Amino acid sequence: MSVLFAATYPDKVSALILYGSIAKGGRAPDYPWGDDIEDEGMKAWLEGWRTEWGSAYGIESRAPSMAEDEVFHKWFAKYMRLGGSPSAVINIFKMIQAIDVRDILPTVRVPTLVLHRVGDLVVDIDQGRYLAENIPGAKIVELPGEDHLWWVGDTEALVNEVQVFLTGEQSTIEIDRVLATVLFTDIVDSTKRAAEMGDSRWKDVLDTHNVVMLREIDRFRGRTVRSTGDGFLAVFDGPGRAIRCGSAVSRELRQLGIEIRVGVHTGEIDLMGEDIGGISVNIAARVLAEAANNEVWTSRTVKDLVVGSGFEFTEKGNYSLKGVPGEWGLFSVEA
Repeated sequence: MSVLFAATYPDKVSALILYGSIAKGGRAPDYPWGDDIEDEGMKAWLEGWRTEWGSAYGIESRAPSMAEDEVFHKWFAKYMRLGGSPSAVINIFKMIQAIDVRDILPTVRVPTLVLHRVGDLVVDIDQGRYLAENIPGAKIVELPGEDHLWWVGDTEALVNEVQVFLTGEQSTIEIDRVLATVLFTDIVDSTKRAAEMGDSRWKDVLDTHNVVMLREIDRFRGRTVRSTGDGFLAVFDGPGRAIRCGSAVSRELRQLGIEIRVGVHTGEIDLMGEDIGGISVNIAARVLAEAANNEVWTSRTVKDLVVGSGFEFTEKGNYSLKGVPGEWGLFSVEA
């Protein structure tokens, strides 16, 4: 969330500090450090959370320097009990495994400090190095120790690094490029329908469509960039709101006899006065071009950013988007 916020609101963030953090929870061919939720060892570990909850379960990896301290044991067990129920913790852990902000890292424009203990037994140091390598201009400080919890071990060295980073001279933040979620819509078969209905009736349809679109974009805290004639381009500061907006307008317009398609993508955009530009805008337009009638389609980036939000995605396959390098995994969300 902090990475997403820093990329979306660079004018509101003086610095980003990541400690013992990750870019992706699950393992992938190009990201070998994550956990495999289907691994038998991982299943046993999660079952341990259920059966050993309320004890100091996991202290050997999270705070090995305090593993023999009886007072800390009691504190840690209470800390766990107050943190949530066993089921809640297991669900949070599973949600973390689905998080993937790798596509967002290059869009961070604020001064960034990555702190990581070299021997961290929970999050491998290479995950911290990955963050530093993929966030432009990020500084990484590798600290000695095995503790994952920042408030145990050599905390003075860690806090000193934070103090030096925050009180030193800060570079100028570039705010003509920000992370945003781009939403495109268009009316299905608009040219054909306009010809069939005639100018007067078609104008009534467009007026109804425009009223609904503007109202819903505003309701979900988006910003209307422009009308495209038979559709809209809007931006949102969160992918979840963009999806909900797209779903809401699709449902309401369908009840009024107007079928639309919706395309959503999250990425870095260029701010050009009231207008926007950049490859992310092109990608959102290409996602829209592939979308089916009365459906909201998104890129994989959007899907990965809304893990835990309750959306039901259906995988539509990999597509070659016109003018965009590589293949893109696209998904639909039930509107």
